[in-house]
Amino acid sequence: MKVLLIVPVYNEELNIQHVYESIKKHANTDMIFINDGSTDHTGPLLDELLIPHIDGISNLGIGGAVQTGYKYALENDYDIAVQFDGDGQHSIFDLERLIEPIVNGKADFCIGSRFIEKSGFQSTFSRRIGIHIISWFIHFLTGVRITDPTSGYRAASKEIIALFAKNYPEEYPEPSTTVRLIKQKKRIVEIPVVMNERQAGKSSIRSWKNAYYMLNVCLSILITALTTKGD
Repeated sequence: MKVLLIVPVYNEELNIQHVYESIKKHANTDMIFINDGSTDHTGPLLDELLIPHIDGISNLGIGGAVQTGYKYALENDYDIAVQFDGDGQHSIFDLERLIEPIVNGKADFCIGSRFIEKSGFQSTFSRRIGIHIISWFIHFLTGVRITDPTSGYRAASKEIIALFAKNYPEEYPEPSTTVRLIKQKKRIVEIPVVMNERQAGKSSIRSWKNAYYMLNVCLSILITALTTKGD
C-alpha cells in the first residue's frame, strides 16, 4: 500500500530537521510537509533540506493545512494517509502499529492514543482535563468511547482520504471529524502510542484553560453530531 505522512508545520524551524530525519531514517513511506504560512525560517529550511513540501501563501490554521495534505494524498492516489505533527511529539516507531488495522482491513480510521497504556508524555494537567471533558461529551452524543479525541496522530484509509479532501473543518478538526466518522458508521479504532514533549516552539492550541474555548469545542462537536447523516 502507498502510505503518505502529512506533516503540517507552522513556525517549526527548530523542530523540522529532526522530524524529517527521523521519518527518513525509520519509515519507508512518502511524506509531504505543509508549510502553513510560517513567518520564521521554516520555509527556507524546507527548501534548503530538500524536504518535500507545499507552501501556503497564508496561515490557514491546522484544519486548512491538514486538508491540503489530504487533497495531495487523494490526487496522488495514496492508500493510507497519516497525520504526523511537525513538532516532534509523535514517534515514528508507532507508525507501523497505527496503520496495521487499515492494512489488514479491520478499520477505516485509526487514532493513536497516549491514554491507553499511559506511557510517555501525558500532556499538562489542564489539557488532560479538557481532553477528558471532550471524550465524555463524544461518548454522551455517540455512545462511543474515544480516549484521546484531540490526538493528531491519525491514520486514514483511502475512503476517508476522499472524505477529508472534500470536507474538513477549519477549527477543532480532530474531535469534530471523529464524531463525523462515528455518525457515518466508519470503523474507528484506537491504538496505544507514546508521545514526546515538545522540545521547542509553541503549540497552536494555547487556550485550554479558557472555558470559552472548551465551550466552542463542545458546540462544534454537537453541531457535527446533529448534522451528520449516517451511511
